[in-house]
Amino acid sequence: MKPIILADRQDISKAGLLYFLNLSNEATEIEEADNKKELLKLLAEKPDALVILDYTLFDFSGPEDLLIMNERFKTAHWILFSEELSDQFLRTFVLNCNSFSIIFKDCSKEEICSAIDLAFKNERFICNRASNQLLGKRDMSDLQDNHLTVTEKEILHLLALGKSTKEIAAERFSSVHTITTHRKNIFRKLEVNTVYEATKYALRAGIIDSAEYYI
Repeated sequence: MKPIILADRQDISKAGLLYFLNLSNEATEIEEADNKKELLKLLAEKPDALVILDYTLFDFSGPEDLLIMNERFKTAHWILFSEELSDQFLRTFVLNCNSFSIIFKDCSKEEICSAIDLAFKNERFICNRASNQLLGKRDMSDLQDNHLTVTEKEILHLLALGKSTKEIAAERFSSVHTITTHRKNIFRKLEVNTVYEATKYALRAGIIDSAEYYI
């Protein structure tokens, strides 16, 4: 039986995962990690663990950071469990890493349970939404048409400065919902999953000056 590490910072998600894990006869020892440091510590103690991770809520510097961790702990199996993951991220982990299963937080009970059951056997599961997202994606060369709007660039600039969604909404006299929608659109167009990755794009694209960023 595999030890389990829940790496998710949303209490409601963890409660749901605990419910699904308790449906399985394979679930025994369950540990929780709230950040990358805690996750590394638990993996060092239990290198063959099943890790259920919301990548977008953790302090990874980018996908390569997670790939390095996977190389270090080769006997672990991962279930990536997030609300959204970019097409580029999905391609990286679907095409190159057999130890990663992928499900989304709006997946059906059947898909979540299937992912967990297969993970205990070290078998990979890719949910329908992830498969459809990749199959329905246009060629990467078409992405050049998906430029950010002026508003999206302004919001990306503020995100790169470290401002929260609530702070940006107040500064722009907009609702939090409106800024959240813009943020999701920015992440989708840039094919990124975290503010850190979006900030790297903003620096490369000149949306934010490096000197301004490091103030």
